[in-house]
Amino acid sequence: MPANATVLSVVVPMYNEADNVGEFYARVKIVLEQIGEPWEIVCVNDGSGDATLAQLVALHHADARVKVINFSRNFGKEIALTAGIDHACGQAVIPIDADLQDPPELIAELVAKWREGYDIVNATRRSRQGESWLKRATARVFYSVLENMADIPIPRNTGDFRLLARPAVDALKQLPERTRFMKGLFAWVGFKQAIVLYDRHPRHAGLTKWNYWRLWNFAIGGIVSFSTVPLKVWSYFGFGIATLAFLYALFLVSRTLLYGIELPGYASLMVAVLFMGGIQLITLGVLGEYLGRIYDETKRRPLYIVRDYYGIETDAD
Repeated sequence: MPANATVLSVVVPMYNEADNVGEFYARVKIVLEQIGEPWEIVCVNDGSGDATLAQLVALHHADARVKVINFSRNFGKEIALTAGIDHACGQAVIPIDADLQDPPELIAELVAKWREGYDIVNATRRSRQGESWLKRATARVFYSVLENMADIPIPRNTGDFRLLARPAVDALKQLPERTRFMKGLFAWVGFKQAIVLYDRHPRHAGLTKWNYWRLWNFAIGGIVSFSTVPLKVWSYFGFGIATLAFLYALFLVSRTLLYGIELPGYASLMVAVLFMGGIQLITLGVLGEYLGRIYDETKRRPLYIVRDYYGIETDAD
């Protein structure tokens, strides 16, 4: 490895984080300087509408180790994280959010575990400060459901904050899917993994970009991306309904033979029709989630479009 080769790459997706950029850079810089290895910070501006880009460009001009990828529009956090990892040069890559809920000071512990020989070091939340009881409860439910439905074990209470050694990064870059659930992809590649526990802090400034509707869609995407259980569930459920219907039909035939023909009740008929109609719509919705992802994959569009690079060499340079 050349003497000046980058060892640590911190990857930061940013969307309207102007209030956090300065404090984030100051704290991360202190930690990286204390570690003493050559480093870079790869910031991805995900179509911010505030002064995030201007502040990042100013930081780049003041410190060339701060590198900026500016998207042509907002593509979403998972895609921004992918772009940062794609362009990171370090032997170890550390994704982290800019809101400082994940303390940059923990990077030193992640690096220490990496030096022990681990390829992926997961930062697992011991507590979640500054979050409502509802959000904590829904997070527990999500991780529990994902743990039981996913085809691979995905660590609980573990976000994007972690350390990825270069072999794991190179493996991630080979995964081409368009609908990306990064927490699942980090687990899917395998490798030797370790865990570092920490207490998650409240946001330093600004408001979260994740409302409950976006979190719901994110959870659905994660489950569909890493499990076919929803498809199997409705297959079993349909088989169960068909069995009950067959038994009920036998009951009706037997009763008619024994007691004669009766006029069926309108209420029970409507309940049965509406119930089966609802089941069919839910089943179609589940199928639609999977078909939509197949459709996205077949279009083969690029994951993201970059408008500007600052400090990053590209093939066009």
